[in-house]
Amino acid sequence: MTDLSVNKPSVCVIIVSYNFEPWIDQCLTSVRLSSLPAAIVVVDNGSDDRTCELIRHVYPGVKLMEAHQNLGFGRGNNLAMEYAIEEEFDYVFLLNQDAWIESDTLERLIAAAESNSDYGILSPVHLNGRGDATDFGFSDYTGIKNRVEALQLEAEITEYPFVNAAMWLIPVSVIKEVGMFAPIFAHYGEDRNFVHRIQKRGYRLGVVRSACGYHDRASRPVSRPQWFYAEYVYFLTEAVNPHYLWHKAVAYSFLAALKKAMKALFSGKFSDSGAYLWIALRIIGRRRSIRHARREQRVRQK
Repeated sequence: MTDLSVNKPSVCVIIVSYNFEPWIDQCLTSVRLSSLPAAIVVVDNGSDDRTCELIRHVYPGVKLMEAHQNLGFGRGNNLAMEYAIEEEFDYVFLLNQDAWIESDTLERLIAAAESNSDYGILSPVHLNGRGDATDFGFSDYTGIKNRVEALQLEAEITEYPFVNAAMWLIPVSVIKEVGMFAPIFAHYGEDRNFVHRIQKRGYRLGVVRSACGYHDRASRPVSRPQWFYAEYVYFLTEAVNPHYLWHKAVAYSFLAALKKAMKALFSGKFSDSGAYLWIALRIIGRRRSIRHARREQRVRQK
């Protein structure tokens, strides 16, 4: 394991990459300049640019795990989280490849975590790539529009129901207790399900007002296929929601999708009706994997 300060908690920064080259220098350099030293693990999901070559030759201190295929966000992170557990790190910090942090971000997050063990996930404030406003997704989840508003929060940590996993600090002890990302989610939904699971165990999710990171992505119009895929993922997260008993999970997933299909049909929106019907059928088609995911969650809750 990387030789970190003996008096400070150890942290493993995990980055799942796919064609990482446009952001690689800003992302990795930001972690290397952290006031709290951190190990870095990059799990590459089959990049076809120079990502792996650059890491091997320019960033030899970075541990590179080459998947040679696109495992998705959850499974990619799981590989590195297994490594962090084996190497006995105290924390993992999940960092998107198109994001970077300020030099004191990790130190501030871990200071907050060390004093607030009831938080299973801590996030910095997510600014956009220019730093002149918060990331559009972060703004939707928290209502915070810019850094000034963040600094005006009443407490150093503010609890929220959800913040996306672009920048998450998680104690390794929580991962051991709750488990890693559920493999039922191929892409998207895995972070929301993980939040549901930590909350079921009594942990909280919070934003640390003095810690900042930058997420360099643009808000783009959502295409019709993207919209209905997001709807499918939402209903899938409801199907495995650990807060629901089985009958409620069915009602909020399969039956809810079917209800939307019927409503669209009676409104003359035949294409939408077909899309929601297909979602309902997909949920039914995944009933075995849904049962397995729910069973795994119940075992962890005991």
